[in-house]
Amino acid sequence: MTAVQGTSVGIRTGDGTADAYLTHPADGGPRPAVLFYTDAFGPRPRLRAMADRLAGAGYTVLVPHVFYRSGPAPVAELPEFIDDASRGRLLRRLMPVMRRLTPERAMRDAGAYLRWLAGCPAVAGGPVAVTGYCMGAALSLRTAGTYPDRVAAAAGFHGGRLATNAPDSPHLVAGRITTEVYFGHADQDHSLPEEQIERLERALTDAGVRHRCEVYAGAPHGYTQSDTAAYDEEADERHWAALLGLLARTF
Repeated sequence: MTAVQGTSVGIRTGDGTADAYLTHPADGGPRPAVLFYTDAFGPRPRLRAMADRLAGAGYTVLVPHVFYRSGPAPVAELPEFIDDASRGRLLRRLMPVMRRLTPERAMRDAGAYLRWLAGCPAVAGGPVAVTGYCMGAALSLRTAGTYPDRVAAAAGFHGGRLATNAPDSPHLVAGRITTEVYFGHADQDHSLPEEQIERLERALTDAGVRHRCEVYAGAPHGYTQSDTAAYDEEADERHWAALLGLLARTF
């Protein structure tokens, strides 16, 4: 694994400055970029470690704090380990913050993140890959459909509410996606029932999107997050194989 260098950065958006974590191989040479969307708990040691692992595989990775309008990360005090009890309490605290990040705001911000990466010396030229976790999976999907000329590949893991009946459901951008997409769904995930999995699959297929959607048997929502009670090591390693395989095919 390549040695990496991580630092905090600020990204100007139309509504302020988003704090973010940037990590890349320590040699400083320009590398393909990955825009990394977190779960609702935001940037924290576990997510920075995941970004560092991606950087060690040869990528420049940007992890924005998407809730910057509510203050710098973390917007809620996080325990070192998020058990089931603290998870519910934290999500109740974060729900108003999450609602504030409308799809329109999120995609304006995505444009700012992509422009920032385009001007970053540690980034090689060309489109970037996007990956996301939990709510970040929906942001990854939306970004791929909103900025098809800037996204080289998109992935999402244990995402929720990806294909609802709402008029602004994430899956409705499928017709604008021009790149390869991968989703690793959690089998034990009430936020993504079987009908939504099928609806997303149909939307991607009907749009002619190159894609692969897999259900990780027995995996709970949040299976990649080792600082939570939802962590599943086997599913997490499967996610790494899928993500790194997608990036290897892309760059």
